[in-house]
Amino acid sequence: MSRRTSRGKAGKEQAAPRCTVTVCRGCCCGTAKVPGVDHAAQLATLRAELGPVAQVRAVDCLDACEQANVIVVQPSPAGRAAGGRPAWLGLVNDADATADITAWVRAGGPGIAEPPDVLDLYAFSPSRRVRRAVEE
Repeated sequence: MSRRTSRGKAGKEQAAPRCTVTVCRGCCCGTAKVPGVDHAAQLATLRAELGPVAQVRAVDCLDACEQANVIVVQPSPAGRAAGGRPAWLGLVNDADATADITAWVRAGGPGIAEPPDVLDLYAFSPSRRVRRAVEE
């Protein structure tokens, strides 16, 4: 029998659990329905800036179209243990908002770091049905 170590496949070290940043790119978010936003650049920026510290994923419609563009920041396991909960951010349609989100996630995200006060302007609560579908 061989012993397993804490190393992942192909001898790579497993990374510490990270925040997950979910970017809506469905029927309204990420489309021309939200004019004046370079949606591809926003997603590319999030992936480039957060790749080492968070999982960034694009998903179909999060069913919060009135808040387009929607980004959900889910805490890492450590952040959740510290009381962090997913942060739903809507109307994220400018580079400054994306930069504020990036800085917060790089600092640890929900439960680990306090979000910049300006993110209060973007925070919203989706319906329980929508929230359950994304957070589980």
